[in-house]
Amino acid sequence: MRFRNRGEAGQELAVRLLEWASSGDLANVFVLALPRGGVPVGAEIARVMAVPLDVLVVRKIGVPGAPEVGIGAVAGDDPPVFDRTGLRALGLSEDELSSEVIRARVELYRREWVYRGGRPAPDVRGHSVVLVDDGLATGVTARAALRFVRRGGPLRLTLAVPVCPARTAAALRGEADDVIALHRPERLGTVGEWYDDFRPVSDEDVMDALRQPHPAG
Repeated sequence: MRFRNRGEAGQELAVRLLEWASSGDLANVFVLALPRGGVPVGAEIARVMAVPLDVLVVRKIGVPGAPEVGIGAVAGDDPPVFDRTGLRALGLSEDELSSEVIRARVELYRREWVYRGGRPAPDVRGHSVVLVDDGLATGVTARAALRFVRRGGPLRLTLAVPVCPARTAAALRGEADDVIALHRPERLGTVGEWYDDFRPVSDEDVMDALRQPHPAG
């Protein structure tokens, strides 16, 4: 049930995606991975499927005093997306999180510059996009990413993850044309529990993956 590492998860997802896509579809597909953890997964998918790889930077909005707890996410200059059930449970309003949103955007812009160095984001219009992460819990980060990509006018938008709670996968069906998750447990403690090796991914790891040769989009 567990994956050895993110690379193995990407290989298994690639097999599933190759079953999903016809050879004609692959000529128009590219992979967008969510840094940092989604990049090793997406890099393996792109390698096996021989399609282009790029990144989409999305930042989690943390709970004040507990930044590791994600209550929302931002992508690009889009409005923040919040986990409204979580907001109600914590008794928080969106206005109370304004400073957290600013902090998330500053880090988002920093990472975009580090990863792209001024290179423009890929144009998704008319392409089939596979959006990849290393796993989902509430799905709020994926929701922000999917909405951002959708605005770009992709031909088809697929979310592909190694593990995702069944309820989260169902909730995201309205945001993507396809949701592919290798494992859909009823309950998910943490994403890391599904990996033997879940070491942190660095900015340099992300840039190394992007420097690898990939087919042109």
